[in-house]
Amino acid sequence: MSTKAVNLKMKRTISEKMMMRKQRKKGSSDEDQMNAKNMRFLVTVNVLGSAGPLRFLVNENDLVGGVIDASLKRYAHEGRLPALGLASRNFLLYSANAGADALNPTDTIGSSGGRGFIMCKKVAQPSMTEARSEMISRKGVNGKWKAWLNKSLTLKILSH
Repeated sequence: MSTKAVNLKMKRTISEKMMMRKQRKKGSSDEDQMNAKNMRFLVTVNVLGSAGPLRFLVNENDLVGGVIDASLKRYAHEGRLPALGLASRNFLLYSANAGADALNPTDTIGSSGGRGFIMCKKVAQPSMTEARSEMISRKGVNGKWKAWLNKSLTLKILSH
């Protein structure tokens, strides 16, 4: 056999193999249905206080809490400032196009209908006992100061 005949035979086997692969792919409708169910898309997450957005791929069925967690990990991996930590329960994710309501962490990210999101830290509100103790401590300081001022003013007025 000549080298041309061997090369031609190799090319035929390679092309035949490629054809068989294509036929296998066409025949596997179960895989196509799986891929249709698990669609991936690119999301953009803007973190308040950060210089630029985070972009990464997520599955349509991923939970919002998982996207928050992935965003925090990516943020930390890139070494961005300010440092946010990794506690995803301390953050809220908002859709950039929707209203002012935060997304529920147990919902799927695909249900929001958008690809752009804004992530911010939850605002810690003091409990009633902390607020009351703070008011009492301020009142005590202000009350002493006011009493001293009134006392010194009445002494000056009486002495003249």
